[in-house]
Amino acid sequence: MSNNQDNLETTLSDAKATASGMLTKGKHVSASNKTTAVEVAKTGSIKDLILWLLAAVALIGATLVNQYLPGYWQPANDVWVRIGIIAVLVVFALVCLILTHQGRAFKILLKDAAVELRRVTWPGKDETFQYTWQVIVVIAIVGFFIWLLDNFFNWFVGIFIG
Repeated sequence: MSNNQDNLETTLSDAKATASGMLTKGKHVSASNKTTAVEVAKTGSIKDLILWLLAAVALIGATLVNQYLPGYWQPANDVWVRIGIIAVLVVFALVCLILTHQGRAFKILLKDAAVELRRVTWPGKDETFQYTWQVIVVIAIVGFFIWLLDNFFNWFVGIFIG
């Protein structure tokens, strides 16, 4: 009995450690070894500030290219040159944002989301068909109820106005 109780307690503690991320392949590790997207996003530096400012300036410049650049630079009168300049400025801004800590956190978030999507149990064709019809019926019922309320309030307001 005692041996079974010890096994149960060991299994329970292993399950709790796994749930909290502290047990990996039979070895206990600290939870601080895995950095989360939130922890990465909260860190900042002067480099991040400069990259954010460069990205903001590039995006503001991209919005102003079409209106102001043709007046100062003759080749910008061609629409394709302006489109190219806008595209380059937007890509530059995105690259600047990717290089920040928040950009790294976004990449971590996307990787975590991909892992979660692999864990999803997607419904089959029959289940999808059944749920779709249930949603359509509920929408029809709610729509009919709202139509009735609308007609009632139109009648009610018509009594006071008419």
